[in-house]
Amino acid sequence: MAEALSDLSYYRATAGKQGFSPLAEQLDAAICVIGGGFAGLSTAISLMERGERNVVLLEADTIGHGASGRNGGFVFGGYSLGERSLLASAGADAGAQLYRLTLDAVELIRRRIERYGIACEASNAGIYLANWFDDKSILDQQRDFMRQQLGVEWSQLGREQFAAISRSERYFGALYEENAFHFHPLKYAQGLAAALVAGGVRVHEHSRALKIAADGAGWHIATTGGSVRAGQVVVCCGGYIERLYPRLAGAILPIATYVMVTEPLGERLPAAMTTQAAIYDTRFAFDYYRPLADTRLLWGGRISIRERGASDVARLLYQDMLKVYPQLEGARVDYAWSGMMSYGRHKMPQLGRLPEGIWYGMGFGGHGVAPTTLSGEVLARAILGDGADLARFAQWGLPTTGGPAGLLAAQLSYWYYELRDWMRQ
Repeated sequence: MAEALSDLSYYRATAGKQGFSPLAEQLDAAICVIGGGFAGLSTAISLMERGERNVVLLEADTIGHGASGRNGGFVFGGYSLGERSLLASAGADAGAQLYRLTLDAVELIRRRIERYGIACEASNAGIYLANWFDDKSILDQQRDFMRQQLGVEWSQLGREQFAAISRSERYFGALYEENAFHFHPLKYAQGLAAALVAGGVRVHEHSRALKIAADGAGWHIATTGGSVRAGQVVVCCGGYIERLYPRLAGAILPIATYVMVTEPLGERLPAAMTTQAAIYDTRFAFDYYRPLADTRLLWGGRISIRERGASDVARLLYQDMLKVYPQLEGARVDYAWSGMMSYGRHKMPQLGRLPEGIWYGMGFGGHGVAPTTLSGEVLARAILGDGADLARFAQWGLPTTGGPAGLLAAQLSYWYYELRDWMRQ
């Protein structure tokens, strides 16, 4: 299965060595964005595209270090909350508008890839939702719901038709989302950072924000090597916020997920799957995977309250892969890694402004590429005076997740739903 696993993720190993200097001075800025993942980058670039270039972006490690540079690379609409729960909590019309914003974000990502010439291996082959269970009504109901409630058309494939595409007998049909795509997320993050610098925004890596303090009408952000005085500050730190701002840290659960990448499979890849589309399934604890440009297969899945070492991740996910593709037995795993996502208790993005004036965007775990891009647009517009879209997210707020007890509850919930999936099949 695995020989000497790389210490790097596949993304980090193939993304190149782009770098930005640590902050080593005191800067003045109109806006300071803390966090170099998709949410922070999207906020900064949305501000830049609206003419605000007096922006400093601080990243504690390197651009895309967290979930943004470690995820499955799926780019499609929706939130972690799920479409039915979204409409149930927000109302039919408001929920549909919120969902539509994520579809707009998918198209915005496409435009930015083209506009800034970002070489991120984007594959416009779509995404399949594969049915793990022998129950056709699951796909029928999902297709009808998407069409009737959200105005979205997903095409449906029967079991034999999808088996011919996926080369797996494990599934009972699928739904196909044609307008979705997949890409190399770290290369995209690095491309956004490069576009920011080219546009006049200051980007600093290895510049951990240590403290945010009020400073007159603005804010003072102390870092490991310098500081920023800014009129506005935006915190976009997700699963790696640690103790930077307790009010925000207490509202998220840092949850780990796992990913591995095989060796180049060559002719073995089309023997396992004939499509260039990405695939995920209908379980709560679903697999997600996609073919890469160099004939490797990227495979992700499982969630936990703790990160694992590469060998443990490879062992777990390899077993999951063989349940779907026994024909890949013996394939070597070259890369395996884990990383922390951030979840709010309500599974919706947490976007807003604290009473003291700090803006925030976090809580994108499990379904974050489009919503993080959306959050950048929403926050940028609000900072510049248009808070209409930001108000759409106000009902979810920042409920506390309960610290260690909340993490334990999350793990128990995952095991419960995993057991339910097992019993259902």
